[in-house]
Amino acid sequence: MAKCKITVLKRSINEDFAREYTKEKVDLCPRNTEGQEYISIDGAKPENFCEFAWIDIYKYGFALIFNGNFGMWMKDSKTVIASCTDGIRPVIYKVERIED
Repeated sequence: MAKCKITVLKRSINEDFAREYTKEKVDLCPRNTEGQEYISIDGAKPENFCEFAWIDIYKYGFALIFNGNFGMWMKDSKTVIASCTDGIRPVIYKVERIED
């Protein structure tokens, strides 16, 4: 089985966008906490992983499980940093291929 570990590196809020565009005060993404880890097996969405974030980052995990190489800009070719596309409160993830 090919596996990827997805680690939540950072949650943030774009305060200026939140003030200008949201109706109510928003907090950090409630679906994740820094350091939280998920395991994707054979490219499947991990249990309890945000569906919207999965749509944004699954392509990186899929590439990695099939020995994709991000060494052209990453220090470790088996790792990539990706984020969800929530412009108000984005979450940054580390996606890495792991060996059994």
